[in-house]
Amino acid sequence: MSSTLTPRLALTDLGPVAQLRAGRLGRRLPQLVVGLVLYGVSLAMMVRGDLGLAPWDVLHSGLIRFVPLTLGQAVIAMSFVVLIAWIPLRETPGIGTVLNAVLIGSAADLTLRVLDHDPDAMVSRVALTVGGVVLCGFATALYIGAQLGRGPRDGLMTGLARRTGWSLRLVRTGLEVGVVLLGLALGGVLGLGTVLFALAIGPLTQAMLPWLRVSLDPPVADEVSAGSR
Repeated sequence: MSSTLTPRLALTDLGPVAQLRAGRLGRRLPQLVVGLVLYGVSLAMMVRGDLGLAPWDVLHSGLIRFVPLTLGQAVIAMSFVVLIAWIPLRETPGIGTVLNAVLIGSAADLTLRVLDHDPDAMVSRVALTVGGVVLCGFATALYIGAQLGRGPRDGLMTGLARRTGWSLRLVRTGLEVGVVLLGLALGGVLGLGTVLFALAIGPLTQAMLPWLRVSLDPPVADEVSAGSR
């Protein structure tokens, strides 16, 4: 995906083995884990704000109305369902892909236990929703900047874009509209927070990514770049 980013934002597309050979694991692995945990925390904050969830979480919140799962468990289950869709798309999971599938949902459930009650005051609900969106942007930049593999849903987007020839923007929009509609049909939570997330998450992540992107060891980066030509 580096061809679509400025040099300051360039990310290297690595396979699982190359990810381990790329160096700086002492920073990259903790950054990945912290980013994924904070992503789950941000999800829980938006749930407690009760002003609307991110598009995929609209689907998750609808799903748990019909299956005996917590919200976090639904996030985990859907992650592995999406990973099955990677097979015909020939996407290769990485370290971050597997951790993404497990940690976000687990962190969301733990945080929901701490944030035990939905606040009554609107100012508290707005603060939780806005804070959740901002934290999600930071968390996304953290785990993407670690350069240890795409999340399941990101891989679905890039795989579909590659196979169809459509733009990433078009594929992402189509996927998110589709999951929102399905989530609504299941009784999921849609609201102003959903709109805020859709408008803000991209700019927030892009603004924070230059500060959080971990540069890879030059030999590995050069090897991958040469192989991608």
